[in-house]
Amino acid sequence: MAEHESLEYGKADFVLLDNVSMEEFMGNLKLRFEKGRIYTYIGEVVVSVNPYRAMNIYGRDTVEQYKGRELYERPPHLFAIADAAYKAMKRRNKDTCIVISGESGAGKTEASKYIMQYIAAITNPNQRAEVERVKNMLLKSNCVLEAFGNAKTNRNDNSSRFGKYMDINFDFKGDPIGGHISNYLLEKVRRGAPESLLRSLHIQKDPTAYNYIKVGGQIKSSINDNADFKAVADAMKVIGFTADEIQTVYKILATILHLGNLTFGVDGDVTLIENTKLVSVIKDLLSTKEENVEKALLYRTVATGRDVIEKQHTTQEASYGRDALAKAMYERLFCWIVGRINDIIEVKNYDARVHGKNTVIGVLDIYGFEIFQNNSFEQFCINYCNEKLQQLFIQLVLKQEQEEYQREGIPWKHIDYFNNQIIVDLVEQQHKGIFSVLDEACMNVGKVTDEVFLQGLNGKLAKHAHYTSRKLSPTDKSLEFDRDFRIRHYAGDVVYSVVGFIDKNKDTLFQDFKRLLYNSSNPVLKRMWPEGKLSITEVTKRPLTAATLFKNSMISLVENLACKEPYYVRCIKPNDVKSPLLFEQERCRHQVEYLGLLENVRVRRAGFANRQTYPRFLQRYKMISEFTWPNHDMPSDKDAVKKLLKGCGFDHDVAYGKTKVFIRTPRTLFSLEEQRAEMVQRIVLFLQKVWRGTIARMRYRRMRAALIILRAYRRYKVKSYIRDVNRRFKNVRSMKDYGRHVKWPTPPKVLRKFEDALRNIYSRWWAWTLIKGLSPEEALQVRAKVACLEALKGHRADLGLQRAWEGNYLVSSPDTASSFTLVSSELQRKDKFMRILFSCNVRKINRFHKAENRAVLITDRHLYKMDPLKQYKPMKSIPLYNVTGVSVSPGKDQLVVFHTKDSRDLVACLQGLVPANESRIGELVGTLLSHFKSEKRKLQVNIASPIQCSMNGRKCTVIVEPKINQSQPDFTKSRSGYILAVPGN
Repeated sequence: MAEHESLEYGKADFVLLDNVSMEEFMGNLKLRFEKGRIYTYIGEVVVSVNPYRAMNIYGRDTVEQYKGRELYERPPHLFAIADAAYKAMKRRNKDTCIVISGESGAGKTEASKYIMQYIAAITNPNQRAEVERVKNMLLKSNCVLEAFGNAKTNRNDNSSRFGKYMDINFDFKGDPIGGHISNYLLEKVRRGAPESLLRSLHIQKDPTAYNYIKVGGQIKSSINDNADFKAVADAMKVIGFTADEIQTVYKILATILHLGNLTFGVDGDVTLIENTKLVSVIKDLLSTKEENVEKALLYRTVATGRDVIEKQHTTQEASYGRDALAKAMYERLFCWIVGRINDIIEVKNYDARVHGKNTVIGVLDIYGFEIFQNNSFEQFCINYCNEKLQQLFIQLVLKQEQEEYQREGIPWKHIDYFNNQIIVDLVEQQHKGIFSVLDEACMNVGKVTDEVFLQGLNGKLAKHAHYTSRKLSPTDKSLEFDRDFRIRHYAGDVVYSVVGFIDKNKDTLFQDFKRLLYNSSNPVLKRMWPEGKLSITEVTKRPLTAATLFKNSMISLVENLACKEPYYVRCIKPNDVKSPLLFEQERCRHQVEYLGLLENVRVRRAGFANRQTYPRFLQRYKMISEFTWPNHDMPSDKDAVKKLLKGCGFDHDVAYGKTKVFIRTPRTLFSLEEQRAEMVQRIVLFLQKVWRGTIARMRYRRMRAALIILRAYRRYKVKSYIRDVNRRFKNVRSMKDYGRHVKWPTPPKVLRKFEDALRNIYSRWWAWTLIKGLSPEEALQVRAKVACLEALKGHRADLGLQRAWEGNYLVSSPDTASSFTLVSSELQRKDKFMRILFSCNVRKINRFHKAENRAVLITDRHLYKMDPLKQYKPMKSIPLYNVTGVSVSPGKDQLVVFHTKDSRDLVACLQGLVPANESRIGELVGTLLSHFKSEKRKLQVNIASPIQCSMNGRKCTVIVEPKINQSQPDFTKSRSGYILAVPGN
């Protein structure tokens, strides 16, 4: 049962039809054709309908779908038959063959090509070069044989005009190692070369210029002759034809075309060639002498004893001889091409004892049964061939059926069928058969005509049930007197005309032509005609007639096929106009009848419609029964199948063989399929549920495992980090810098905030460790420096943090110490301050906007302005609670502005610095900030340039300007306020 095809496409196997009738058969065939299903089975036979369009069902992906599969595992296809033949050959070491038959245009040649391509695609998996070469040769040989053995006809653009049988040899591994080609009953030719070659052969591009190829009428076709010609030329080179051999082939073809244009006339009693220029062309092409060509065409040499007579032809005889030469040359050329290909592709140096058994797959692509308006000798031979193959087909199908029944122990029931042995005997029987009568007529002395041959048939076959003529049936007006006879073939009645039977059966090529071609200086052409070597007077054995040769080849072919396991492809032509949409009912019905397809179905259905091995049957249907699903516990698969079928109620419609179960009617099989389809849907839902649950559990376990691993990893990283920190900072107390040089380890991402907190803790500990050993004065200085750093870091370059801050610089100066000390002691007594925060000489601006030298003393209660020229006499004091802020510039200058609540700001520049480049701004700001912070008061510190201030309630601006010639900082008045000029270098 072919999978993946629903009933909307019809029955994939004709054996499964409800009723075996022509109407049901044709209805199923038409439905499948219209649905694009061109292949259908009859058991193990493939019925192929020509689609007349390209179909995307032969690619690499399709090859993989059929490779190694059983016949019914996939929808019907040529690849399934090819694979079955290959498996039988490889697994069972049996020679097999694939017989492809059907009428012209039914697609036989394409089918054989696809089969060859499939076999090439599935073999040689190891890509051995020699095997690839052989495969390429076999495929290329197809191209060459098509070019010379096929022709465009009114019915088919690529009609096979010969029968072809190819044996492909395989080694014990199943790889192709060679092949052999046999051909049967060749007919005609085709064209398509480049201009340069045509000129060298004296050939015109226009095919209507040649009598032999314009006879068919229409020339236009779908074939690209230029592309095909190049493909054939390339293929011949790949196969191994030499350049001389290929050129000789072209010359022979050109000679045949020119021969067709030769015409003969009469001058008195003398026969002449009317277009003698062609003789010169033919002479050049055949590499012989012009007079020899002319003599062979116009005269016949007859030997009577020792005497030799040259007998002149009549125009009719000359024309007949010319045509016989053309046909013989083409036939000999084709046979030579087949022989050359065989020489190259045949297996060489193969020893079965060393290399293993050599097995064979044969592919037979042969003409189908033909019934035309006018049927002659060729149609008679073709139809005889089909009778032989049909006889073999029925015998082998019945034989296979009988052997399988016997193997399986199933009783064999006799099957009635039409045995066409009687028709085969009618044609080939010794002394009585039609071929014998024809040969006998050809051997008679004197003038022998086709009418004499017909009389002989009437005399010997008058009582034969399958033969008749007008003489035997005088009232049958469909037959002409002295011309027609009718044979009742298995495929239908065919009327043959005896006109031409005698001539076509004889070897009509005069010895003069054979000698002409043998004596050519072209060695390739010479080897094609070895019989031309005979002298004129030498007596030779009478050559076999065409009928005898064909009969012998058919007998040999049938014997060859009979010893192989056969597979069949039956090709059907759906219409005569090559339409991909048209299915002509009567046209197809006729082909179904003469191909014997309905009879084939009946033979297959006579016993059991379907049979399968027990394991395969269980594999497909075990879900139907609770006893077999998901696995059975019975002694054998056979017992399990019995239990399953009994449970379904089909026990009466089956038989049990040794290895297979046989099902009698298609209805049982369809019922099993319906039950299976229903169960499969439920199983799929169940499996989806189980699988989704499994996937969810797997996903949960993975997530849980990931979480556990993540947690463990985090713990590990945290512990590692803490251990590392502990190891690095373990001895910080004993380090000189208390661990400031120690590099912190990189924390994991999760501990980054923890690291920041840890660093802060360490920094605070480090600071505390440093501070706890300081004196109260040192502690105050450290606090002042910290306050300075917080306020001015990043705003001023030199903060003076690296030096010790003295604070009271007026005391440290020897010149001013005594007088300043007296004044400061008096002020301490008077104002009760606790300590001096800062003192220094300054340059300030007075209330008259003039610059003057003063000293500044800042205590914990007041800011005093003093006159250094008057023994540091206090000039004015500003309570510290009245100071709201301090402004400094971002430069290196010593400008400072004290802002007060009463808008009477003090603008000053620190001076008297030792050394001169020392900066005390940082010390002043830090000391004030530290003091204000200790009293929990806020002091605003501004870093700006210019600095905004208020002088006696008036807003003004202080700008710092460096000047090159300025030796000491000094203030000058400006429009907007004041300018502090500082040294520029």
